[in-house]
Amino acid sequence: MISLGTSTEMMSSGQLEIAFHKLPDITREKIILPEGLLKRIERQSLDATKYKDALLAANRRLKRGLLLHGAPGTGKTLTAMYLASQLKERTVIILTGRGMALIANCCAMARGLQPAMIIIEDVDLIAEERTSPGNCNTSILFELLNQMDGLADDADILFLLTTNRPDILEPALAARPGRIDQAFEVPLPDAECRRRLFDLYSTGMSVKIDDMQPFIKRTEGASAAFINELMRKAALFAAPDGVPIVVEARHLDEALHELVVEGGTLTRSLLGFQKIGFKSERSESIL
Repeated sequence: MISLGTSTEMMSSGQLEIAFHKLPDITREKIILPEGLLKRIERQSLDATKYKDALLAANRRLKRGLLLHGAPGTGKTLTAMYLASQLKERTVIILTGRGMALIANCCAMARGLQPAMIIIEDVDLIAEERTSPGNCNTSILFELLNQMDGLADDADILFLLTTNRPDILEPALAARPGRIDQAFEVPLPDAECRRRLFDLYSTGMSVKIDDMQPFIKRTEGASAAFINELMRKAALFAAPDGVPIVVEARHLDEALHELVVEGGTLTRSLLGFQKIGFKSERSESIL
């Protein structure tokens, strides 16, 4: 996995900085999504790669684009990294921040190193609807559209875009086949997903809670990132009680109170807690 960048000193000479990154080892069990959603995403990415020869023989194009959208902290980036880790034969090029201006260089590299996968995180930063007031990234948007159109149909390149703001994206991104072929919403976790997330983020420590159902109910509207932080904070509250750490209901209750009540609106927003489902015995009327 590589990323592209450039410094002020290198811009004048036209040189690029190429950083190499180790692909994270993310197993399928770590991707907690509603029933069937991950399979649909895999069908458009992993399966399309697995059967690429048959698709080419049937005169089907290989280049394709997927969009993952949803609230912050729901697992869009983690899902993208999981797919990248499964597509081991592909060069993965990731664009974020200032590197998005190098989309032409990125696509040129992808053509030379195909099969390749181009991940553009927070694509709304460069692909906001062109008529939006104050949009100053129109030239980068046009470059992205031109590059996606300019790739041959048999180019084995997968575009994977993520955004928290699908409502402001340029409609032309999905206007032609080969740009965005399918968009998948990565929603806030439902009750079953929250149960699985509590299990996932309890790995490595002892949790002695007879009934998790009240906490599953009280975290309605919470993102996966929120539950991850909640379990980390619960472990912190439990740490003074001795080693090894044993998380009990009172620790989880204290962690919820600190994050949702004392943390305030900003903390809830940063961690992806859209609704307030928290109630405790000591503060029934706070929320």
